[in-house]
Amino acid sequence: MALQPLTTKQLAEKILSNKEVFILDIRKEEDFNDWSIEGDNVRSLNVPYKQLENDPSSVKEQLPEDQTIYVVCAKGISSQKGVEMLEEAGVKDVTYVEGGMTSWSEHLEPMKIGDLSGGGELYQFLRLGKGCLSYMVISNGEAAVVDAVRMTDTYKNFADEKGVSIQYVLDTHLHADHISGGKTLADQTEADYYFPPKDDEGLTFKYNKLEDGTEISVGNTAKISAFYSPGHTIGSTSFIVDNQYLLTGDILFLDSIGRPDLAGKADDWVDDLHKTLYERYQLLSQDLTVLPAHFGAMKEINQNGTVQAKLAELYEHNDRLNVEDEEEFKHLVTDGLPPQPNSHEEIRQINMGKKDPDQDEKREMEVGPNRCAV
Repeated sequence: MALQPLTTKQLAEKILSNKEVFILDIRKEEDFNDWSIEGDNVRSLNVPYKQLENDPSSVKEQLPEDQTIYVVCAKGISSQKGVEMLEEAGVKDVTYVEGGMTSWSEHLEPMKIGDLSGGGELYQFLRLGKGCLSYMVISNGEAAVVDAVRMTDTYKNFADEKGVSIQYVLDTHLHADHISGGKTLADQTEADYYFPPKDDEGLTFKYNKLEDGTEISVGNTAKISAFYSPGHTIGSTSFIVDNQYLLTGDILFLDSIGRPDLAGKADDWVDDLHKTLYERYQLLSQDLTVLPAHFGAMKEINQNGTVQAKLAELYEHNDRLNVEDEEEFKHLVTDGLPPQPNSHEEIRQINMGKKDPDQDEKREMEVGPNRCAV
């Protein structure tokens, strides 16, 4: 009897609980090398579909006999045929990842960060296949969502499970590496939408201005304070939640820092980036827990399945925060920038409300890893 397909939620739970997973990725080699399923206990073998089709028996010889084989392709179609070929070749413990890499890119896994002083809770949503992180602050029947991605049903369903209504939606900046779900989620839930006006490069919709010192009270108890932190974009804004947590957007990550070039202004914005990281953040309590909007590698995920660290720890261990010479810092940032995210300019246009492609086009734009870090 054939095994049931593995859902992306089941895959996420296996990876976050450090269970051993064996992936047979049948996409083209260049696609696999650019972006694949990762995890501490994930082992992958890349055999392009044509190669599998030509000689499934030789592929069988490369597979472990003591583990379930999970076949993955781009959209979950070719992988089903791959399973059939492997079963005919004598592989018994084999199935496929439902929806393929497209679904993996879209899956969000909510993880609790901690309790708030007024009785509320803070949750982090891990988009494991893309490296995006978003957040929900819950208190007294209300919720605020920060840096929502386009899969807005996840936030609405989670709020329903928790018995709360989404009253506020906030974006830390104008995103360029992924399509924001912020304005859409706000419209769907009739929530107040907040956005930094300095990043307004022609937004086609109305928003509440998110400026330095803006305060939002969730459920009249959980306080979110805006802290202006430019550098990734000119309007980049961090949030201090409950005087415990620092949501840094794409300015500061656990192992790196945000890149200043996604609007083509690296030389202009690198000074802002340096000032935020080397002056403004150092004025804050170093006991704040940093919660970024992205992570770059699975090693940044802690044993409890969350991405977080104390600000003091980052100033001690993050190499990008320990460059003594300012000019050296600027060269480090601007001279070694990685390739820009797929379709980043089109994504910026979508996030400004100037374009609205169909769902298939949006999915295609977001294929691949995030590339927000220096």
